[in-house]
Amino acid sequence: MKKYNFNAGPCVLPKAATESAIEAIRDFDNSGIGILEISHRSPGWERIMKETAALWHELLHIPENYKVLFLGGGASAEFFMVPANLMNKKAAYLQTGVWAKKAIKEAKFYGEVEVVASSEDKNYSYVPQDYAIPADADYFHITTNNTIYGTEIHKDIDSPVPVVADMSSDIMSRPVDVSKYGLIYGGAQKNVGPAGVAFVIIREDLLGKVDRKLQSMVDYRLHIENGSMFNTPPVFSIFVMHETLKWLKSLGGVEAIHQINKEKAAALYAEIDRNKLFVGTAAKEDRSIMNVCFVMSEAYKDKEADFLEYAKGRGMVGIKGHRSVGGFRASIYNACPREAVDALIACMKDFEKLNS
Repeated sequence: MKKYNFNAGPCVLPKAATESAIEAIRDFDNSGIGILEISHRSPGWERIMKETAALWHELLHIPENYKVLFLGGGASAEFFMVPANLMNKKAAYLQTGVWAKKAIKEAKFYGEVEVVASSEDKNYSYVPQDYAIPADADYFHITTNNTIYGTEIHKDIDSPVPVVADMSSDIMSRPVDVSKYGLIYGGAQKNVGPAGVAFVIIREDLLGKVDRKLQSMVDYRLHIENGSMFNTPPVFSIFVMHETLKWLKSLGGVEAIHQINKEKAAALYAEIDRNKLFVGTAAKEDRSIMNVCFVMSEAYKDKEADFLEYAKGRGMVGIKGHRSVGGFRASIYNACPREAVDALIACMKDFEKLNS
């Protein structure tokens, strides 16, 4: 039976990237040594690091005054690295989900945190719109896509202070005006590679302005000076990222994949809205094109376990919703093919026929 991977992360990767990774494990760069054993100081690896950074700049049209870093620790490490490097006294945060709340918790170790708005009152089912960004904040932090709740900020925000964005789950899925952000970060394991590496896009002039002394591993400047190799980098994860970005470029880049992503999401949301058995959980204007969350409609609540079992029997993997929301979640990241979305839609239609 064919399997369709809707896992929220780690998640589906392009076949081209996994095939390249398999070959590289056997022999990297015709060196006779596998990628899992290669020295990160070898010429072949240094080339991969430079090419990967160049692909980021090309695909997102990143201005020259920004640097791209590849670091360990995932996005969770950036929750404290960001305020350590950027917060002198105060930062503003928009609370749109669990990960934003965790980022707020870590930032409070470094100074005052003002939560300008929160959607916790409705279980993060919407993105707050009416809030003021304090002009005296050192930065304004947002989480652009919320994997658990299926909401997304679809437009770049105009702000009187530098915007810091956790884009773990929607980076490279849509065009972004990087110049409107001071810093963008995230874990790779959604759209740009496997787990094990985090990306950071940082405007250099923001660094070196805090009063505190920074530990070496926390200081972005040291990582910039060493080309993301102050310590041994997560070599394999970066290599798969490199291959994933090559695949994305071959499709026509971020602009092309955005159109594909919109079409996939529109088709699945249309079925959710049509099918009497299901109902979406996120406000329609804030629906994510990456993580589609839905539950059984009230009249069919008792069919939830049955649908999960039925979908499993049809090859659907990873569609059980997060415990915070329940129901179902289909993560349809860049590498999730339209074929998988169509298969899920057919599954939903057939289940409706069986239960009409």
